[in-house]
Amino acid sequence: MSSISRQPTTLDFASPTQFKFGITQLPKVEFFVTQCNLPGISLGEAFMPTPLKQIPMMGDELTFDNLTIGFQVAESYENYIELHNWLLAIGFPKSRKQFSDFRAVTSNTPSPTRGAVASGTDVGHTSERTPANAMFSDATLTLLTNKNNPLIEVRFQDLYPLSLSALDFTQEETDITYLKATTEFAYKYYEIVTL
Repeated sequence: MSSISRQPTTLDFASPTQFKFGITQLPKVEFFVTQCNLPGISLGEAFMPTPLKQIPMMGDELTFDNLTIGFQVAESYENYIELHNWLLAIGFPKSRKQFSDFRAVTSNTPSPTRGAVASGTDVGHTSERTPANAMFSDATLTLLTNKNNPLIEVRFQDLYPLSLSALDFTQEETDITYLKATTEFAYKYYEIVTL
């Protein structure tokens, strides 16, 4: 293979502003997303002991970093409350009814009572939505070209929130700075699909 044939055919660079984020469970949040990361991934390693130097070997377990998004808080606070309620349902600090109410009424993820069937045979996937996996959601990070055409989809499986940032209020601002929040998610895995 010649070195000429190995040269790139396009010389455009990726822009950090060309993305769109969508999450099934949070329709009121996705419109206001202003930042998002493509989480890192790492492969563990093992070491083969020798009398001289330990020899590194390929590991067999992947670790995915958490997904973090930032969003503008709507004046009605409904997008912040949407995430807050999901966290409360998972942790149910007052009663177990918080979990069951969210799953039955608020969850946008199909549950057995709605007659939905999951469409995967992956490890950890069941043939029907159970009460436990009704608390998860799938999400898609779409990376766009410089002309805003979809180029790549990063598909996150079985995502759930880990944290939601505080909102800081102050009377000392000289100009209006609208409230922003960040949230962190864990998930089973993600895959990158070229469109």
